[in-house]
Amino acid sequence: MIEIRFHGRGGQGAVTSAELLALAAIEEGKFAQAFPSFGPERRGAPVLAFCRISNEPIKIRANIYEPDLVVVLDASLLKIVNVAAGLKPDGILVTTSNEVPEKIKKDLKIRNRLGVVDAVKIAREVLGLPITNTTMLGSLVKASGLVKKESFISPLKERFGRIAEKNISAFERAYQETVLIQ
Repeated sequence: MIEIRFHGRGGQGAVTSAELLALAAIEEGKFAQAFPSFGPERRGAPVLAFCRISNEPIKIRANIYEPDLVVVLDASLLKIVNVAAGLKPDGILVTTSNEVPEKIKKDLKIRNRLGVVDAVKIAREVLGLPITNTTMLGSLVKASGLVKKESFISPLKERFGRIAEKNISAFERAYQETVLIQ
């Protein structure tokens, strides 16, 4: 089983990201679950969302404390939340940032693999809004290979309807522009 934790802010789409990832995995015949973890937070407050993907039925229903992957939808969280907490030694952290990956890795004091993309820039240019959820999914797929890119087409079309093509473009562009370092 692969466990993924998403860090975002209310309204940025962390919950939607987890749900879309689960739907893409299900498209491939895998088992998946996605769920949020938040209380009375307001728009803009830090939130968590989780996703599990497995080839076997998933029976656990708890938060994820030792993720295989961490996805950060808002670079400001890198400075105020320990996003790498519990990340497995062979895990991958994927984040949006306009800083060089080596600096992020040094600032976070991690030895894990790191994927970085300027998802805010891509989202603004492609979607017209700084909402990074589908953009970061492209980066996640590039960094992890967890699911195929094609598996997102149907879930993105169902979720976003008439603006699906823009979200697919943002996803694809982030996939292409993600920088990975060991």
